Amino acid sequence: MALLSKTRAKAAGALSALAGKAKANPRVARGLEIGSTAYKKISMLKLGTPLLVLACLSMITLPLPPALLDVLFSFNISLSMVVLLVAISSKRPLDFGSFPTVLLLTTILRLSLNVASTRVILLHGQNGTAAAGHVIESFGNVVMGGSYTVGIIVFTILVIVNFVVITKGAGRIAEVSARFTLDAMPGKQMSIDADLNAGIINQDQARQRRKDVTAEADFYGSMDGASKFVKGDAIAGVLILFINLIGGMVIGVFQHDMTMGESAQVYTILSIGDGLVAQIPSLLLSVASAIIVTRQSGQDKEMGVQVTGELFSNPRVLYIVALVLLVMGVVPGMPHFAFMLLAAICWTVGKVSEYRKKVAAEAARKPTAEQLQAKGQKIEQKELSWDDVAEVDVVGLEVGYRLIPLVDKKQNGELLSRIKGVRKKLSQDLGFLVPPVHIRDNLDLAPNAYRITMMGVTFGEAEVQPEREMAIDPGHVFGKIEGMATKDPAFGLDAVWISKNENDKALSLGYTVVDCPTVIATHLSQVLAGNCASLLGQEEVQNILNIVAKTQPKLVNGLVPSVVSLGLLTAILQNLLTEGVPVRDMRTILETLVQYAPRSQDPEVLTAACRIGLRRLIIQDICGDEKVLPVITLAPDLEKVLTKSLETGGASGIGIEPGLADRLQRSLSESSDEEEMKGEPSILLTSGVLRATLSRFVRNTIPALRVLSYQEIPDDKQIKIVSVVGSAGAQKLPGR
Repeated sequence: MALLSKTRAKAAGALSALAGKAKANPRVARGLEIGSTAYKKISMLKLGTPLLVLACLSMITLPLPPALLDVLFSFNISLSMVVLLVAISSKRPLDFGSFPTVLLLTTILRLSLNVASTRVILLHGQNGTAAAGHVIESFGNVVMGGSYTVGIIVFTILVIVNFVVITKGAGRIAEVSARFTLDAMPGKQMSIDADLNAGIINQDQARQRRKDVTAEADFYGSMDGASKFVKGDAIAGVLILFINLIGGMVIGVFQHDMTMGESAQVYTILSIGDGLVAQIPSLLLSVASAIIVTRQSGQDKEMGVQVTGELFSNPRVLYIVALVLLVMGVVPGMPHFAFMLLAAICWTVGKVSEYRKKVAAEAARKPTAEQLQAKGQKIEQKELSWDDVAEVDVVGLEVGYRLIPLVDKKQNGELLSRIKGVRKKLSQDLGFLVPPVHIRDNLDLAPNAYRITMMGVTFGEAEVQPEREMAIDPGHVFGKIEGMATKDPAFGLDAVWISKNENDKALSLGYTVVDCPTVIATHLSQVLAGNCASLLGQEEVQNILNIVAKTQPKLVNGLVPSVVSLGLLTAILQNLLTEGVPVRDMRTILETLVQYAPRSQDPEVLTAACRIGLRRLIIQDICGDEKVLPVITLAPDLEKVLTKSLETGGASGIGIEPGLADRLQRSLSESSDEEEMKGEPSILLTSGVLRATLSRFVRNTIPALRVLSYQEIPDDKQIKIVSVVGSAGAQKLPGR
């Protein structure tokens, strides 16, 4: 002990010195941490077994409280279950080469617990059945069932099963296996030498095989000796039971003045409970020992897989068993249900086994494509079917091969999460679920290029630099930055591809800096938002109606399809989305259609009615909570000309003279640009007759200009005319 104390003192001093150096050198600190961890692991491995032996000796000599006995008995049972499951999972006996040592240590632990529990039973048994802990009391009460005779008989049966059947059989197998293994060692060594001389194996493989042969012989020799411990443990369990029973009754009657009945009741429960908590782990370890010694060394499968594959692989055997069970089930007096059920199960398992064998045989007989090509035979092409027709992706994103890491989860690609965020934001803004984006690589594209498609049609494509970042010029920067000049693919703004270490410099100059995934995600968001009407079909509309019907069932059931068909409702919603109106407020849209749909089935008329119903939402999206709306209007004479042209040319507006249309477009564009320079929204206010036509007229040429009708202005909003197109004071347009 003095030597151990000196060693610990020296180690503590060395660690203190290293800790002082660690403060000055991080590498020393890291090395100290690794060394400390390794020292702890080695210490636990070296001290684990000695501590277990010391604990067993302590349990033999020192009294233990009942609560600690409960914990130790539960640990003993759990340890036995772990050993059994490891034995079942081992593919070869040598995979659990430490089993003989484990068997010895668990036997010592179990015997030590028996001695400790015997001391408690004989010293404190007069206090009741809980004197030795609740584990012993529970096992004794459950097994006895109120009868001493039943408890003793059950315990005796367990001992006989463990001692006579399992332990004796496992010991005999270990003995024979050890003898045969030792006898076969010279032949195995010669076989290894012959394979080495023939060049079948090399020196390292021969060395490993010799090591395996020696380990196998040592293992079975150790198992032969370890089985004797199990046998002795079973005998000790029987003797300890009778010692506790007889000794306890004598102590209870003569020392504690208990009656014979009281003494027999208490000490029988304690003795049988103590015997059971010892015999159950012993039985589990005996089964584990038998499993280990009966495994074949040449097998490389787990026991469950091997047994199942060999036991149920022959369907003929299962059919015969099913027939025998069926005959036994129809015999009068037999339990019909049990035998019939088992017969059906065996027949079913046989059918499954036969089907699997047939599939495996067909797969083995069928030549592969490589075999057919090797024989010079042509591979027969299967007949085309509808499965060979590829479905067009609603939304697709094709990327060049250098952009694949951006969409690969294994390479921490960020583009997938950005696209998910885009879909979520658009779905919340528009009012319906945006379809998933199908991403795939396309070798026909440039390495850094990507392409956005909808319904198989290209809606946007560009090239990016994944190793750089894009610095976008928002229009008010304080200097230039070096890089590759480019255009923002989403909005067409001037931009520069810069290296990532120039990020801070670009931000200080007023640039907006975004990474490559953000560039692609923003472009995708702009394309989807600008063409959102194409994403809404009848299936999506039906899903919207199903959601609304949960809270407004009468509104939905009374409108669709009796008043408005699903196709007409889809066309109306698509018109709203095309004009930039979200369909989040489905209740207002459906209530408006309930009022106006019986009068007209024209989608343009119903769309205009829905816009009037949604006027507050439209105005809020344009200018927020502002009370005064700055608007652009048309001169009265110009409105008359356009109205007359509309009546002449129809709803498409083709009756407008080309020169007039060109001047009108330029005037509206100039007025819209002026409003944007002021930071105000650009709104064209016109009559309801012209609104739809003018909206289509400016949709693609002046996307920032919103066209509203007089009826779409809420009552609590005021308008301020900032420009009159076609008047003499602004941009005068000559008549026709």
